[in-house]
Amino acid sequence: MRFSNWVKFDERDLLKNTNYPGVYAIAISRTNIAGKRFGWVKEICYFGFTNGVSGLRGRLNAFNNTLRDKSGPGHGGAERFRGKYRNGNMLAKKLYVAVCPFECNVSSNLPKDLRTMGDVVRAEYLAFAKYAALFGRLPEFNDKEKSPKRQML
Repeated sequence: MRFSNWVKFDERDLLKNTNYPGVYAIAISRTNIAGKRFGWVKEICYFGFTNGVSGLRGRLNAFNNTLRDKSGPGHGGAERFRGKYRNGNMLAKKLYVAVCPFECNVSSNLPKDLRTMGDVVRAEYLAFAKYAALFGRLPEFNDKEKSPKRQML
């Protein structure tokens, strides 16, 4: 798996190949890690993936919608962040994202594209496994028992 360098979450449009499906990592860091090479660091708090037609860009935008209470497609993982962090705008200032895109056509039924979409799903689980091997646990917001979704009032 090859992840991009880290970028500030609000600068995610700078990431390349986000029109494709793939895996993404989100980290919370008080220090600026933008531009730094992706590393398996404890600050990673979430891994996600998408095989959707809107690609990584669409999935990260859905995360942003939920983070900031905007209309549009939502994101269940972002609801877990909001369960802990009530102010999504403040949180976004500390969020960084790195992506691992997989070039394929998600609308295709060709065997090569179907295999690639399977590889995307597998890659997310490999990311979980690598993180768990290094830190003895899942990233905070991938652990559904320890990080409940926010309760809507």
